[in-house]
Amino acid sequence: MEIIVCNATYSHYVVKFSGNILGSCQNPVRRKIPNFRVRKLIPLVCQSELKHIQCSNLNRFGLRRLEKIHKSRTLEAPKGYEHGGDPIVLSESVNPYVLGGKEGITDQSTPKVLIPSLPDETKGESVAEITRCSWEWKPKLNVYYEKAGCDNVGSPPVLFLPGFGVGSFHYEKQLKDLGRDYRAFALDFLGQGLSLPREDPTWQTNNGNEPNSNIENSFWGFGDETEPWAKELVYSADLWKDQVCYFVKEVIREPVYLVGNSLGGYIAVYFAACHPELVKGVTLLNATPFWGFLPNPVTSPRLSKMLPWAGTFPIPSRVKNITEIVWQKISDPESIAEILKQVYADHSTKVDKVFSSIVDVTKHPAAAASFASIMFAPRGQLTFEEALSRCKMSDIPICLMYGKEDPWVKPIWGLQVKRQLPEAPYYEISPAGHCPHDEIPEVVNFLLRGWIRNVESQGSVALPLLDSPENFLLDFVIDTEFVREGSKRLATVNFYGSKASFWERIVSLVKSQFRSVVKGRSRKERTSFT
Repeated sequence: MEIIVCNATYSHYVVKFSGNILGSCQNPVRRKIPNFRVRKLIPLVCQSELKHIQCSNLNRFGLRRLEKIHKSRTLEAPKGYEHGGDPIVLSESVNPYVLGGKEGITDQSTPKVLIPSLPDETKGESVAEITRCSWEWKPKLNVYYEKAGCDNVGSPPVLFLPGFGVGSFHYEKQLKDLGRDYRAFALDFLGQGLSLPREDPTWQTNNGNEPNSNIENSFWGFGDETEPWAKELVYSADLWKDQVCYFVKEVIREPVYLVGNSLGGYIAVYFAACHPELVKGVTLLNATPFWGFLPNPVTSPRLSKMLPWAGTFPIPSRVKNITEIVWQKISDPESIAEILKQVYADHSTKVDKVFSSIVDVTKHPAAAASFASIMFAPRGQLTFEEALSRCKMSDIPICLMYGKEDPWVKPIWGLQVKRQLPEAPYYEISPAGHCPHDEIPEVVNFLLRGWIRNVESQGSVALPLLDSPENFLLDFVIDTEFVREGSKRLATVNFYGSKASFWERIVSLVKSQFRSVVKGRSRKERTSFT
């Protein structure tokens, strides 16, 4: 006979798995038992109805594990919740999760994890000072970057890589906060942000031979001939991978933790796959799973030779005409504002600084030609999947943090990465879109701190929001709470375990989206009726 005893908050269960189900209950409610160590016990969801106990949400793997348990075990509710008190501020990683009501749905009585707020400069709270720097990698090509926390000698360095169209300014909330604990750096990719060339990479000719400086052109890069320093210049994934490599070697000078959003996530994985000795770990924030449309000249030499242009300078006249039309549209402030509105799920997020920084970059004379070079640049030598495989073979720690409401890199892409790297912790955050680090920096910074602490301790410190350094088999949900500008904010974090089926998650995702659509329609109908 196999019996498991659970003392949960407000309830007491005795469950027998050898046939009949026996039990007693002081409070007929449904509770989700907290996750416990994989090697000790499979997490369960118990449904208590008067004198009967029913177990649900047990997959076949869980049942097989249960059959191997040969003795009774007593599980205690997490410390801090024995009396159902207020939410607890977490300075270390614990799992205080107890669900009331249906699985995956919380109510007002559900305990919430109160995580630290960002430091408030207006209240005199200490923040890390950001230093703005420039590094000359190649002639005429200065790399702009920002750093904070350089006095934290002995702490691990963290390098933030931005998405397409933005720069280091997108990580201000990370530098000011995480710079208090780590040496934090944020880099602008060449051809983006403030890492645009100081001079025109091309020149126009007079009678086809001599340079003519009297010919004015509002756009750089559309001349007739290429300057010597820009002969091989093309803003591609390979260029950015090399840029990160030399930046780590020459500026940071030691292995780093990489954090990349969107395009930055792709480059982080690509760089880590090629230079594992320079990487301590990688965190992906809604990483784009592909980049570039044209064949790479190294991996597809014959096919690439068939193309008339591959992002080099000068920009061909036929491409110039198209670029000017497209650039006029996408660089318009109204278009930029609309894109930000689309990718940010929480429209209450203040994006004034991000918006003005993007607009300022579009006014640079090299911006339009840089955009054309990026769009026509060849793909990297490794695909995203190949780079992930190399990272896995090199045992590079990878953490996934994805905004659930991202309209571009939807959750299914994060699940694909999780499928390829089942041991990588995956936190899905809501409400958050394509830029979770800027929308909910409190949650992202908290998770990032905890994950780095876990890696630095070689697993002896538990992963953030978990009560054990070991990965768990099943998925679970945690509600977090934090204070911003004097008011409480809520965010839900879905954690995906290491053993759940990919297809089960896809089905669950589809059902969740369907329920959201139905709920939205019902809410609209009720509003219309009222």
